Amino acid sequence: MRPNIITEAGIPTRLNQWWSSIPFITSGVVLICGAIYLLCLLVGYDSYDTICFLPSAVASHFQVYRFYTSVLFHGSLLHVLFNMLALVPLGMELERIMGSVRLLFLMFLLASTNAILHLTIAFLVAYNPLYPVPYLVNECSIGFSGVIFSMIVIETSLSGVQSRSVFGLFNVPAKWYAWILLVLFQFLASNVSLLGHLCGILSGFAYTYGLFNYLLPGPSFYSKIEGLSALSVCVRRPGFILCTGGTAYGQLPTYSNTSAAPSALINGNFLRNISSWMPNRQASTVQEGEDPRFPGRARTLGSTGAEPTEREASAHLHARLLDNTTPSEPVTNSQHAVANTVRADATVTTDQVDTFDEELKKLVGMGFEKTQAEVALAAADGDPNVAIEILMNQQG
Repeated sequence: MRPNIITEAGIPTRLNQWWSSIPFITSGVVLICGAIYLLCLLVGYDSYDTICFLPSAVASHFQVYRFYTSVLFHGSLLHVLFNMLALVPLGMELERIMGSVRLLFLMFLLASTNAILHLTIAFLVAYNPLYPVPYLVNECSIGFSGVIFSMIVIETSLSGVQSRSVFGLFNVPAKWYAWILLVLFQFLASNVSLLGHLCGILSGFAYTYGLFNYLLPGPSFYSKIEGLSALSVCVRRPGFILCTGGTAYGQLPTYSNTSAAPSALINGNFLRNISSWMPNRQASTVQEGEDPRFPGRARTLGSTGAEPTEREASAHLHARLLDNTTPSEPVTNSQHAVANTVRADATVTTDQVDTFDEELKKLVGMGFEKTQAEVALAAADGDPNVAIEILMNQQG
């Protein structure tokens, strides 16, 4: 009897541990979408035509609220379960790197751009003179899957992996992962919005290419939000992750920041290398007491300055790969104070810079690509042996 009791107690314990590991915004979205579905189920609400994304209603009555109500409502239990299970790993990864407030802003931005793209494409296709498809403007779409497709593109771009597993059955090239999912869902599921998912993919690529950079606020915006007294209860939650220790601008790698020639975008080797997904380093003004190669990362409250674990080291590598621009605003003393609570600022000397450049030249001389070598050497804290190990693992 004793082993059975332990086994039965282990399931809720593991579920509780899994749920407690989900960051604040990701878990909040799951709870909100789940609660809305249950409430609709209990009260018998099924008038989705009043809250779904309906291009004709948005255009004729300017019902912009449909941009956001449509992503929170779901049509069935399977619909909401599948979307939320897909959101959790994506949201966990992005929120730990970007911070909670920054991820919330990203979701809002993606929901808005997805809807605008959906509206534009629907009317262009419906009223084109060659082959009009009028039903698109009267298609009613609901669900969080459009934002999830955008997050898939962004997370895949961030990870730098060369392949992805599709439902654990087979691997596909990472750059085609979102497109293959788009096609599979059209064949495997009924009543799926092709245009809604397509617009999610397009928004994700637009974000990674840097087309939304001018819509992204600076670090001071996130700091002010986190400093609001009305949100102090949320900020003190264990799963809330601060943005103030993260990268400048909170932007992910953008293809537009690479210095490769246009023809390199279609080169097979370029697409296979991790550098096609990561930004090239650019010279930036080094402020006193700040190393631009090590911008820090979003951290939870109460985190200590102890040596990072292997998992944290991997997360640090992600954060370092995110640094692709120079701050548009000078760092204030208050921001330095917050950053100092997360990590000690590194001091860059001329000798350290020269040593880094010499080790980088050695790695390039060994046949490694410069961008890959620079990323690996930065992640290894300048240790060439560790950098070589990272590079060999990437090639393997």
